[in-house]
Amino acid sequence: MNPAPNTTVNSAVPTHIEPLSPIELHIKWNNGDAYSLPYSEIRYYCPCAGCIDENTGERTIQKTSIDPAIRPLGVQTIGRYAIQFTWSDGHNTGMYHFDRLMELCQKQGRSLNPKS
Repeated sequence: MNPAPNTTVNSAVPTHIEPLSPIELHIKWNNGDAYSLPYSEIRYYCPCAGCIDENTGERTIQKTSIDPAIRPLGVQTIGRYAIQFTWSDGHNTGMYHFDRLMELCQKQGRSLNPKS
């Protein structure tokens, strides 16, 4: 998947998203960064109202409820600002804004950048 180019200079934008392994996604960014990110982590951090209580902001989905074999069945760009996944568990309502997806890569992912 190749997301649409972004005209915002200071924002990181994914330029390429593809499976890296049966359990990980490979995401390349326009700033040169590249990460592997486990599917289960992406699914767990879904930002939708079904996974986060709208009143308290607390996560309602439990990590233990996510199938370890979960995988995306589809990836769609939403405008020039977000990615939406369709998951093998049927979930498809979370929009991952690029800045939040980059934050997730940095906190939960593994850098694929060569050591400088």
